[in-house]
Amino acid sequence: MGKHRSEAPAVAAPAVTSINDVLEGHVALEVECVDRLYLNAYVPNLQVGGQVVRFFAGHRGDPIPSPALMERNGNRFRREVKEYAERHGIPILALNKPDRTRWDDRKLDHVRPYLEAAERAGRFGVVAIVSAQELQWVFSARDVATQPGAVCYAFDKSERRVGTYYFYVRDPEFGPGFIKICTYFPYPAKVWCNGHEWAKVQARKEGVEFGALANGFASCDDPERLQAICDRFGPADVQGFFDRWIERIPTPLTPADRAGGYWWELSMRQVEVSRTLVFDDPRRARRFFEALVADNVGIGRPEAVSVVFGRRVQANTPGIFRTRLFGRGTEVSMDFRYKHSRVKQYLKEGRALRIETVINKPSDIGVRARLEHLPELVGKARGVNRRLLMIERAGQGCAIGSALFERIHQPYVREGQRTGALRFGDQRAMALAGALCLMVHAVTGFTNASLRGLVAGLLGRDYGASQMTYDLRRLRLHGLIERIPHTKTYTLTPEGIRVAVFYTKLDRRLLHPLLAADRPPAPLDVRRALITLDRAVNDYVAAARMGSAAA
Repeated sequence: MGKHRSEAPAVAAPAVTSINDVLEGHVALEVECVDRLYLNAYVPNLQVGGQVVRFFAGHRGDPIPSPALMERNGNRFRREVKEYAERHGIPILALNKPDRTRWDDRKLDHVRPYLEAAERAGRFGVVAIVSAQELQWVFSARDVATQPGAVCYAFDKSERRVGTYYFYVRDPEFGPGFIKICTYFPYPAKVWCNGHEWAKVQARKEGVEFGALANGFASCDDPERLQAICDRFGPADVQGFFDRWIERIPTPLTPADRAGGYWWELSMRQVEVSRTLVFDDPRRARRFFEALVADNVGIGRPEAVSVVFGRRVQANTPGIFRTRLFGRGTEVSMDFRYKHSRVKQYLKEGRALRIETVINKPSDIGVRARLEHLPELVGKARGVNRRLLMIERAGQGCAIGSALFERIHQPYVREGQRTGALRFGDQRAMALAGALCLMVHAVTGFTNASLRGLVAGLLGRDYGASQMTYDLRRLRLHGLIERIPHTKTYTLTPEGIRVAVFYTKLDRRLLHPLLAADRPPAPLDVRRALITLDRAVNDYVAAARMGSAAA
């Protein structure tokens, strides 16, 4: 018998992972929560030179305000820190500037063993003090006396490298955190804590069972209660953390200074607000995120940034408008910036999508910096996360039905008015779709002027205001856009979003590559397949006697 030649097993084509398929059926847990907070602590009435004079001469009763008084106060603070550490058996770690080429040289990395030891022992308190030299804005004195033998000092702020102390604590409400205090006048301070860690502590107290994710949640039997806990986090909790520890650790300001109105107040320096989506199958997460990255590498463009943040991007808006991909080992993250703030997306422990809006300056999104405005900032940052996901979902869920496709391909009568068709492939219609695709913002809207420049750029020729007016009219009558009442601003309808993205993606991502696929550098197997397809089509044409007439 001859050898039987078995056929090669059919290999199924890998399924294309769609963001909408995953988000609608494979998310086991979704949580929105404040993540890391980094706050300024400052003394409001010690910010200018005249207030320094008033503090020493008026409040403390020193006849001549001088740098010697500041030095004496700073030395007392340093001495009390050393005595406090010796009395409580707390190590003081003298650390240099972190080596950014190493992943494990942050201050927290050096302190982590002490935090873990305190956790194992069930002990709360200051676990370590880090002594470091850092740049800080502090007061310097200069003698401005005009007569020999007289002394008169003026005080000005300058940035200098000075001593600081980090008091790392394990807090009963927040877990790990720190308060950093500068040893030079006016003693600026910083506060660091974490909203996710606070929420974990509260969930344990209330008996809500959950599985922990590094700096987050991996699972929960009662997601609604967990989200309610996260929503409850606010300024009072952060202020409570600061008040608990500033009263226990040594400080350069005394109880008498506090009674006289000289004490720290908190303002927001950096706030991270996250949305975490945990997948039911970690194997799905990687393919999903790779598809997300490939489909949204342009999310950092100015027009997209303005959509996500709901803020206008102008010519003088600071920042580099592009999407950046970072890789650490096999992990990939994607981020883009707006002014001083940014949004980043990454896979958390290979099983959860984390969207994180990092506000480094609250005024970027129209919020004041005082701690009392934290709820407003969190609300706006959550809106940024929500709009980003909305745009990404629209980009992958843009298929339109045949009825809608046929309707916009025909002249249309609506409200007693007849309007022209928007045929796929027509150069002007495709330019309109491309411009609208860049302006997918039901948040900010667009006008005749703002859209006209984009259409002209895509057309590569002059495109006047009257042409834009006509096109806006046919878009409106087709139900793809609508005017905001009492304004000259338009927004896309849900159908308009789908049509704009569908036209643009079909043209740019399918037809253009396909039409160029019969020529190098397209892969050889693709070119051969297209030749076979072309031959089959020609055979059908010949069989139907529809070939070109003989010359």
